[in-house]
Amino acid sequence: MRVSSSKNLTGLENSIGYIFKKKSLLKESITHKSYAHEKSRENILFNERLEFLGDAVLELIVGENLFNAHSEYTEADLSKIKAYVVQESTLAQTAKELDIGSYLLLGKGEEITGGRKKPSLLADAFEALLAAIYLDGGYKKAKKFVLDHLMNKIEEIEANRHIFDFKTKLQEIAQAQFGVLPRYIIHKEEGPEHKKTFEVKVFIKDDFIGSGKGKTKKAAAQKAAGEGLKKIEEGNETNL
Repeated sequence: MRVSSSKNLTGLENSIGYIFKKKSLLKESITHKSYAHEKSRENILFNERLEFLGDAVLELIVGENLFNAHSEYTEADLSKIKAYVVQESTLAQTAKELDIGSYLLLGKGEEITGGRKKPSLLADAFEALLAAIYLDGGYKKAKKFVLDHLMNKIEEIEANRHIFDFKTKLQEIAQAQFGVLPRYIIHKEEGPEHKKTFEVKVFIKDDFIGSGKGKTKKAAAQKAAGEGLKKIEEGNETNL
C-alpha cells in the first residue's frame, strides 16, 4: 500500500489518535530512505533524522513516567523496565498494532523483501512518528501518544513477571523474618468493566505495609509487594 492521498493519511491519523497541522511531518515520518533514494530528483525527506529525535523524546517520556509513577522501584528496576518498553521488539509490536506498516513509503527493494513487516523498520517509524508529533504538537501531545499506545507494556511486565517478581521476594522475606505469608486484599475496583483499575493492599500479620494500583489484579499486587519490600528494606515497618 502506497500513501497517495490525504484520505490514507487521515486513516493513519485516526489510528494513532493525533491530527497533524503540518502533514509534511507525518509524511516524512513514514518515508523510508529507500523510497527517497529512488526519487532522488524530488529531494524527498526521509525519517532517519526524526527517528533520532524520537528516540530521545521516547526515553524522556518513559523515564519521567516511571519515575513519577513508581516510587517503590529502585534505579535498577526503573532501568530494566525502561529498556523493555523502548526496545525494538516492543516498539515494532506497538507499530504493528497501530497498522503503521501499511502506510510506510518504501522503495521497490524494501517492498519486495517485506519491509512493511520488518521489526527494525516498524520500530524506526514509531520513533519517527513520535518525533513528528512532538514537533507538530509539543511535548504534551507526544506524551499522550506514548501513554495511550505504549505504557500498557509496563502493566504487562508487572502482571507477567517479565523482569522482576516482587510478590515472590516479599513472600520469601516474610516467611524468613516473620514466619508468615503476606496477605493481599482487593481494596478497590474502579471504572467500567472493560477498563477497570484495581487497588490491592498487602499485610504482614495485621500490619499494612503497601498498596498498588493496576489494570489487572496481578499488576496491582506486584506494585503493592514492591512498596512493601521498600518499606521493610528501609526499616520503616511498625511492630511486625
